Amino acid sequence: MKSKILWKAKQSQIDKSNLFRYEKFLFSKYKFKVRQNYSRLLRWSINNPKKFWSSIWDFAEVVGKKSQKFEKSNIFFKNKFLKNSKLNFAENLLSKNDNSKAITFINESRIKKIRTWKELNTNVNKLINFFKSINIKEKERIAAYLPNLIETVESFIATSAIGSIWSSCSPDFGTQGVIERFSQINPKVLIICDRYFYNGKEINVIKRLPLILNKIKSIKHVIIISYPGKSFLKFKKLKNIKYINWNRIMKIKPKGFKFKKFDFEHELAILYSSGTTGKPKCICHRSGGVLLQHLKEHQLHSEIKQNDNVFYFTTCGWMMWNWLVTALSSKASIVLFEGFPMYKRHDLLLKLADEEKITLFGVSAKYIDALNKSKILNKKKYMLKNLRTICSTGSPLSAEGFKFIYKKVKSNVHLASISGGTDIVSCFVLGNIYEPVIAGQIQNKGLGMNVDVFDDNGKSIKNKKGELVCKNAFPTIPLKFWNDKNNIKFKKTYFNKFNNIWHHGDYAELKKSEGFVIYGRSDTTLNPGGVRLGTSEIYSEVEKFKEIKDSIVIGQSWDNDIRVILFVVMNKNYYLNNELIKKIKIQIRANASPRHVPNKIIHVTDIPRTKNGKIVELAVKNIIEGHEVKNKEALANPEILNNFKNLKELQY
Repeated sequence: MKSKILWKAKQSQIDKSNLFRYEKFLFSKYKFKVRQNYSRLLRWSINNPKKFWSSIWDFAEVVGKKSQKFEKSNIFFKNKFLKNSKLNFAENLLSKNDNSKAITFINESRIKKIRTWKELNTNVNKLINFFKSINIKEKERIAAYLPNLIETVESFIATSAIGSIWSSCSPDFGTQGVIERFSQINPKVLIICDRYFYNGKEINVIKRLPLILNKIKSIKHVIIISYPGKSFLKFKKLKNIKYINWNRIMKIKPKGFKFKKFDFEHELAILYSSGTTGKPKCICHRSGGVLLQHLKEHQLHSEIKQNDNVFYFTTCGWMMWNWLVTALSSKASIVLFEGFPMYKRHDLLLKLADEEKITLFGVSAKYIDALNKSKILNKKKYMLKNLRTICSTGSPLSAEGFKFIYKKVKSNVHLASISGGTDIVSCFVLGNIYEPVIAGQIQNKGLGMNVDVFDDNGKSIKNKKGELVCKNAFPTIPLKFWNDKNNIKFKKTYFNKFNNIWHHGDYAELKKSEGFVIYGRSDTTLNPGGVRLGTSEIYSEVEKFKEIKDSIVIGQSWDNDIRVILFVVMNKNYYLNNELIKKIKIQIRANASPRHVPNKIIHVTDIPRTKNGKIVELAVKNIIEGHEVKNKEALANPEILNNFKNLKELQY
């Protein structure tokens, strides 16, 4: 069956693109002709890593001192790019200093705040001076337990400006989840907001502070931010801890500050694995690599330009927050949303995109699916005149999701499904304006990334499902895991399956078109009869049923084999009966395969998810098979797991 092309850029769009400008830049510098051929450019970028990553620095006009040295190593993660180069991450983010808009904050109740570039620079300066006044040194950790506020962005930039290491958790992480993460890295400063709001409900965060401070003895200073538009909530103070109100810091008089240039490999931030299979891993990322990779992805893959308005629906506990904030380095303005994305209206974020003249609109595949199911959209509702790019990530976007965007949101838009992870705080596969958008497929590999799909024997395969790998080194390989002596956990996580090849843990398919389909985490792949099946084919069929609100599918060990179990959450006024079960099975058999048909379809009230909204198939599998689920604090709704215990339907 021929793949359906949903969108192709007009020549006039290509002529104005960053990618075409970069093509001309490469010819002037290296006499290399791209000829608007992405595959040709991709091959060159992979075969010439030294020239390619150096060209990204030059093209994006990185502020710093560049060395072109590329230290090649036979050990994958010991390759070093632009060795001995110097830069300051914050200086590159503070790319403007005028009265135009840098950051917009909007919450679910429509509270709105705007920070100009001048104000952003001034506030970061005040924070830098405060950090220096309390003697915060390079490489010391500053931890943030904050909603998606402008102050969160300012804190991150100020932290990186002085060479300290940033780490953040969003307040939907419970107290134990925060303690599990921050206690591993021994932060000296904690920045906390007194509360946040979600779906109209006020959640008190500051009352959690005494327990956090009791458990993390390294914290000596606490900065408290009041939620925008609200007065401070009171709390019990502990001795030997110095507290300061954010507003007091903002009264500090700005002083002259010269950005110190740090090494390209200097620590920038510590992010955390989801922790659904054990204690969260503390993934430490390097400044130079993150800046270069993000500039490449923003400018060449996502077409972010100066004065654009970039939006991504994310909390500051997810890597997409870091990705969003770095858009400032492209002289673009960023838009932060805080709260429930469908508060009082399903299309709240689209309304925001229209009003704020968003140029890049980033959401999760789950959000697109929910919007599709709401049935409230028609293309005439919002003009979205400024919108050029829609990005989707977090989980695989189905072909139906692709079609919905073009049918009901906007027909002339570049829909870029992207996939990467916290591990690389960037993408392996994503979009580009030279190639067409095909329903259900991610367009291509990222430039400079030799991504492939392997079978279990480590051989490249096409048009078959296998393991997503990267065969060459890249600048956002994590610097290290915190407290991981001799890189034991690090090597086990990424290099245990294939020798000296990055194994990402995603189940994927590389098409002959060079497009990718991601099927979810490979550790939750189904294996009935020894045949490996991805879960996404089942989800894409189940999503078509108006009766079903949500679903999760797992493989249950049964009778020396694996049987497929589908759990469904029903929409209001619908019930799971034998007739519907029969319809679901017939549709999955017809559109996926007989092997994909669930042995059991069972009704549940809700689906367990991580804080970032990802369903946790492995946790459900462990519960129904009587195994312990480690680190339930990583889940947004851990109590739901009880619904899967001792189910009678799974006993026969």
